[in-house]
Amino acid sequence: MGRCDPTGKGTVKMPHQYRQEKLGELIALELSDLLRMRVKDPRVGFASITHVEVSGDLRHAKIFVSVMGTPEEQADTMKGLKNATGYLRHELATRIVLRYMPDIVFKLDTSIAEGARIIDLINKVEQEERAKTQTPEVTEVTNEHNIV
Repeated sequence: MGRCDPTGKGTVKMPHQYRQEKLGELIALELSDLLRMRVKDPRVGFASITHVEVSGDLRHAKIFVSVMGTPEEQADTMKGLKNATGYLRHELATRIVLRYMPDIVFKLDTSIAEGARIIDLINKVEQEERAKTQTPEVTEVTNEHNIV
């Protein structure tokens, strides 16, 4: 019976979460460099790698990409990245020594745009609150002058 096996049916290996995270960071670093220096596709505009999720068996990696620009430019960039996937995977294999290079899939990361939208909404609510609190003060001052 293994230490990590609650059923007692055999030994269970603990997941290597640390290795997944380190590999994800390394892939993000190398892919960022490759996008900056090697990818010449004009469709790949201003794109940055925001996060990489590596599966538990280290065979698959989801690369989250933030793209600045219009939705059409974002779609073009994602098409360009999809077409460059084989090249990028090959280049990663020359830079990172692994038994198996993970299959890579690019996903559009809209979290930065969503964060900016939320900040704008918060600022708009704050401005409305300021306008509401300033309006009663002005009416009280005018009432005081009318009484005198």
